[in-house]
Amino acid sequence: MFSIVSALLALAAVLPAETPMPELAGEFLTGRKATLPAAAQGRVTLLALGFSYDSRFPVEAYVKQWRKQFGNDVRTGFFEVPIIGGMARMGKWFIDSGMRRGTPREDHEKVITVYGGASDWKRRFNCKNAEAACLVLLDQRGNVRWVTEGLYDAQTWDLLRVQAESLLAAAP
Repeated sequence: MFSIVSALLALAAVLPAETPMPELAGEFLTGRKATLPAAAQGRVTLLALGFSYDSRFPVEAYVKQWRKQFGNDVRTGFFEVPIIGGMARMGKWFIDSGMRRGTPREDHEKVITVYGGASDWKRRFNCKNAEAACLVLLDQRGNVRWVTEGLYDAQTWDLLRVQAESLLAAAP
């Protein structure tokens, strides 16, 4: 098991302690403005970024596991972050309305929709598969501590969980 975890850790980008999250601005599904990392401040936070309609499936799967593992821990948080580029931006009203209908009201401030800049964010986090979730783990100070992309699988989940637990254990 140790060798499997070691090999998988090599596949994910574990970043130095002081890699600040660049500002990412969007809107919660409530319509209120949202800015990361400010919205995550003080918590170990999973950002599950998606760059296509199909990426919502792995995004939702990782968030479901995050809730199950960390949902009762007030020191943690998560955001689903669909980043919509290209011509799809022209359908903002339609897209936002569909997401609001498909998301429980209590989660409307857990989804931050970003229109534009998709290629910059893909490049920034080295996320190349538009159908995958791009997972970014922030520490309590808003630093990016771990990044990977992929469809949902238990091994990647275990890596994410271990990284989050490590950050929580190191917290004052």
